[in-house]
Amino acid sequence: MDMTRFVNTFGRYLREKYGEKVHKISVSPAVFTCPNRDGTKGIGGCTFCNNDSFSPETTKAGTITDQIRAGKEKVAKRTGAGKFIAYFQSYSNTYGAVEDLRRFYDEALEDPDVIGLAVGTRPDCVPDPVLALLKEYQDKGYEVWLELGLQSTYDESLIAVNRGHGFGEYIDAVQRAKQFDLKLCTHLIMGLPGEKPEATLTSFDKVVELGVDAIKVHPLHIVKGTQLARAWKQGKVREMTMEEYTDVMAEIIRRAPKHLLFHRLTGSGERQYLLSPEWAMKKWDILGTIYKKLDA
Repeated sequence: MDMTRFVNTFGRYLREKYGEKVHKISVSPAVFTCPNRDGTKGIGGCTFCNNDSFSPETTKAGTITDQIRAGKEKVAKRTGAGKFIAYFQSYSNTYGAVEDLRRFYDEALEDPDVIGLAVGTRPDCVPDPVLALLKEYQDKGYEVWLELGLQSTYDESLIAVNRGHGFGEYIDAVQRAKQFDLKLCTHLIMGLPGEKPEATLTSFDKVVELGVDAIKVHPLHIVKGTQLARAWKQGKVREMTMEEYTDVMAEIIRRAPKHLLFHRLTGSGERQYLLSPEWAMKKWDILGTIYKKLDA
């Protein structure tokens, strides 16, 4: 199965650009949080969010330097990668004082095998001074990606999951990031409460129209320790099927402009936390089904 027949994958982009396999390593400074957790906009966070459910064990290794070292060892054994991108994934990794952010990013880039940064955050947490900081690293030759967690373009859906921002903040963030010539990846979640899977097609179209460089999609995960898990146990959350997910993902790929990179076509998270859907753990079955639909 050669998914690159149909998909402009992030992995292929990196290999062609750097001449070897490049892989992300998740890192997590312990001080990061987000505005709908610390009371600035709300408390409790998004109803679906438990950061432990998608944070590798290597992010608990100590300092960023320690996490990089542990991540390199684990990833190199599994993938054979020799170069790495430090992926600031958990919470909102631009939500802080610029001098603190610079210190964290600098520490990650001290490793000679780390060639860049992927910084995950919320659309309402990217003020211009932070965008300027990321542009500094890009101008130095580092591979820099700003990853904006949008999840949906429907404001009613964002309200329902306690997202704490709307589509308008995302549009503003994209427009300002483009002024700094930063590479943008947008995260979408398919199957949010109250949304049919096909709604993600509309969100995808709107995001692409704004001129982003890459997309990342995964099915809604219902994980332990979340408000969504409690609603699910009460039978209040509709479970999306793998057939529905793969149908929509195949159509997203068909609609994608040639330049658009796909950082992710699905996501599995940590098995110990996942309650539903069980099929989300079957990554290769999901990818194989998408491939068959595209090849039909």
